[in-house]
Amino acid sequence: MANHRRSLRKRTGGRLRPNRDRRKHELGSEPTETQVGETKLKTVDTRGTGGKVRALRVDTASVATDDGVVSTELDDVVENPSDPNYARRNIVTKGAIVQTGAGQARVTSRPGQDGQVNAVLVE
Repeated sequence: MANHRRSLRKRTGGRLRPNRDRRKHELGSEPTETQVGETKLKTVDTRGTGGKVRALRVDTASVATDDGVVSTELDDVVENPSDPNYARRNIVTKGAIVQTGAGQARVTSRPGQDGQVNAVLVE
């Protein structure tokens, strides 16, 4: 299980023996791989009183153009620098180049964290 703790290995490769087990607030979670499709959102409780809205699937994007921000349909993921396999699987992450009704745009938001896709026109 993923967690946000120090490694169990020393720089030399030797083993570090932990003096306690992991805590609930140190646990990580699997990444939300937002896909292109009919919009589906999921609400997640966070530490404290807040929450996050994770986008599991999205079909629209808010694209910033020279004329202002327009909401347009999301067609396809053209390129994803974080993982070439993501482009093949139509997974939207921050930095991905997507094809929209307004043209190609680079995603500036984190859909798995924000629950929406904001983008800037690149052509």
